[in-house]
Amino acid sequence: MEETNRSTQIVRFGSFEVDFRAAELRRSGLRVRLQKQPFRILELLLERPGETVTREELRQRLWPADVFVAVDQSLNNAIKKLRAALHDPAENPRFIQTVARHGYRFIAPVDVVRVAPPAVRLRRSWPSAWIAVLCLSGLALAAYVAVHRPGVRPPADRIALAVLPFKNLSGDPSQEYFSDGLTEEMITQLSTVNPRGLGVLARTSTMRYKDAQKGADEIGKELHVDFLVEGSVRRENQRVRISAQLVRASDQIHVWAKSYERDLREILLLQREVAQDIAHEINVSVSPAASAQRSTVAALNPDAYEAHIKGRYFWNKRTKEDLQKAIEYFQSAIRDEPTYAAAYDGLADSWIALGWYGYVSPKEAFPQADEAARKALALDDSLAAAHTSLAMVRFNYDWDWSRAERGFQRAIELDSDYPNAHHWYADYLSAIGRHDQAITESERARRLDPLSPIINAWLGWRYHFARQYDAAVEQYRRTLELDPNFAPTHLVLGQAYEQQGRASEALAELQQAEHVARGGPLYVAALAHALAGAGRRADAERELQRLVELSARQYVSPVQIAIVHAGLGHAQEAIEWLEKGIDGRSAGMVWIKDDPRFDPLRSDSRFQDIVTRLRFP
Repeated sequence: MEETNRSTQIVRFGSFEVDFRAAELRRSGLRVRLQKQPFRILELLLERPGETVTREELRQRLWPADVFVAVDQSLNNAIKKLRAALHDPAENPRFIQTVARHGYRFIAPVDVVRVAPPAVRLRRSWPSAWIAVLCLSGLALAAYVAVHRPGVRPPADRIALAVLPFKNLSGDPSQEYFSDGLTEEMITQLSTVNPRGLGVLARTSTMRYKDAQKGADEIGKELHVDFLVEGSVRRENQRVRISAQLVRASDQIHVWAKSYERDLREILLLQREVAQDIAHEINVSVSPAASAQRSTVAALNPDAYEAHIKGRYFWNKRTKEDLQKAIEYFQSAIRDEPTYAAAYDGLADSWIALGWYGYVSPKEAFPQADEAARKALALDDSLAAAHTSLAMVRFNYDWDWSRAERGFQRAIELDSDYPNAHHWYADYLSAIGRHDQAITESERARRLDPLSPIINAWLGWRYHFARQYDAAVEQYRRTLELDPNFAPTHLVLGQAYEQQGRASEALAELQQAEHVARGGPLYVAALAHALAGAGRRADAERELQRLVELSARQYVSPVQIAIVHAGLGHAQEAIEWLEKGIDGRSAGMVWIKDDPRFDPLRSDSRFQDIVTRLRFP
């Protein structure tokens, strides 16, 4: 790069740019603070990209011969500050490579943009006016695109914050559940500080950044948040030490940091103290309800707390075996602390998942979920999660539509940032045919948990049930970019292709889903239905036989077997299995009203009678 022309140049690399005229380093248009000496090092490296710049050359540029400094130490410090500003670790550099015992080399591609000198003026006033109009129009268009581009969080009055996974400093990898659990608890606490002033992203999205080698500004841009909470936890016997820091995402400035140490019995009070300290630092007032909770929180049995976070750890895995482990841990927490409302809610969620996924009979799962959710609310009626859990029972098992809707709405009123409340309420709305509202609620859930595969996939499911298959397919494909191996996404994408008449693509997706899910009944039924639609009746009959034989050994939802019979044109058999679904209160029954796979049965009076008995609104 020619040094004589630097005053009229901007150099871009990655998401950064250096404006030589303004002597500024910027990232994504925002200024990054960088001291004079590190900036001058960057200048010299950018003058000769791809070449080695020796330490001696840097010394001569930065420190005149007649100035005495500890050159090696000063240069090392300046390089360290430059790497921090670029978030460029020495061990795995993207921009600045260390040439051992010699110097440094700028290794990223650079783009040089020449800008006009500032002295250029327009001689007539009317073109300036037109230019102003065009600039304003361009800004308006850019603002519109920024707001409406998929995945971008629209401007809002609330401050947006994400809690990154707390680091486990215990030295024991088996304690990861404790640091993960603390992360989830901190998200819960922060989301209740002031729901109107502070929006907190959900666990699913932030846990993807565990051990990620990304800068705060990069993560902030991906998640569309203003601040990040980073932290670590060290547990020794019955003491816990938490270190937390608040980072402004735009420039990676650490605006606050503090360490706390408490007896493990005071862990709930400690979490609320950290949450309220963070709120104070970003000028978010603490709601009266949150202040009251802090003043009334009781000591907690450490064994109960540990069992509770182990339960949530296994609940998040969602397999049958892990859900059964979660139940054991939640029950242990309740035995140690009989008034632990959150443990009862965890128990309710575990039974709901077992029943919803068809791992156990609904008549076994949902009544136990109902009992646990009721106990949670009897202990703490302000728990949004418990209201959501109870509403799920009303929706999927009781078919009490009005009470289910009131429950979801109450949960959202208590905690508008709880993504599952919006996500499951959207399920309800979709099942009863209020598709536009279902899409709106799913969008809200996605904004709160933008990297959740299930929430993203089920946004497509809302379009699917609204018969907007093109929009559904587009959303499913975006979801696969988040997690290419997420079986439910392949399942619903295959069903959308089937409805579009793209048989070979449908079968490919459904076979992939069935393979990843290891032959779960939900997946076998979807594949068998598509095989029948593609004219491969013998293969569909074989898959149907698998389901029937499996139902003799474990619970299989009658709805899944009815789906296959409907695909094969067996109206009588499909109706008979749906009757069994009514009798067994199968969770899948709530979807039959709009599931396109039951379209061949809609004119049948027996099918219409079944729909009537479900008492849809």
